[in-house]
Amino acid sequence: MQATNVELYKKLYLIRRAEEKIQEHYSEDEMKTPMHMSMGEEAIVAGVCQALAPQDQVLGTWRTHALFLAKTGATDVFFAEMYGKAAGCARGRAGSMHLSWPEKGLLMCSAIVGTPLPVATGAALANKYRRSDRVVAVFFGDGAVDAGAFWESFNFACLKKLPILFVCEDNAFAVHTPRTDRHGFESICDVARQFRSNVFEADTTDAEEVYNLTRQAIAAMRDNGSPCFLQLHYYRYLEHVGVYEDFDAGYRSRDDFLAWRARDPVAVQRKKILQGGMVESELVQLEREIDEQITVSVKRAKSAECADPRELCDGVYKCGL
Repeated sequence: MQATNVELYKKLYLIRRAEEKIQEHYSEDEMKTPMHMSMGEEAIVAGVCQALAPQDQVLGTWRTHALFLAKTGATDVFFAEMYGKAAGCARGRAGSMHLSWPEKGLLMCSAIVGTPLPVATGAALANKYRRSDRVVAVFFGDGAVDAGAFWESFNFACLKKLPILFVCEDNAFAVHTPRTDRHGFESICDVARQFRSNVFEADTTDAEEVYNLTRQAIAAMRDNGSPCFLQLHYYRYLEHVGVYEDFDAGYRSRDDFLAWRARDPVAVQRKKILQGGMVESELVQLEREIDEQITVSVKRAKSAECADPRELCDGVYKCGL
């Protein structure tokens, strides 16, 4: 398990340091895209993606950074897209909220609540039809559970016994609105259990625990053929959209943040691998290599070329320009 824990930490550290680099440079106004930051949720995407096979497919919402980096590790492509450059995964047209790289298994991310859910369900249906061994994992916030697209997709997946993981990244808020002001039920999992599905829930910042839970979910899905619903709790460190804190907005307290920060997912995993036998100097060297990778990627992105403006409508079904 030590090797797995090291790989988990590399994912966690890469995501955190990449986003800290965004915070460092965002005020320069060269990244012309809104930022929905992933700080606080890293254990979820790292643990789930580590449990998936390379050929498995993922889809996500607009909080894309952690998912893209956990699935691909490609910081050159990531920062090129943040800076709107041709070397990005969408040649600079996706920005932060619409990252995709189908060849690497990231089918899509969308800035509209709930929209990846039916697409993910369709992908799972296609995989089953083709008798593929692929698993689909779709990530969404608890606010998406308020949308009909979730219940229609989940119902269809249960009815057709599709190989899909519905991964609910639950931070208890839909932007600023708590679940108590949105849900006419006590527990999402209790409702999900009324469907023919495998249901799992965890309140942990330990990426290894998420990894093990995901492996358990995949095993259950392969055993009985039913899709899985995973409700994984976390705390969003920064504002809903942006690179700053927002505790002065009044909808949540700094005390809650400090309680979650005390079990920060990056720090938790770092401590575990040191306790597992890795020496501090080796870990510091690993971190330096990741830091250098990110620094070089930002430098390349800043100096890279933008796409030709004539490409603007390439791949668009209909354009009025």
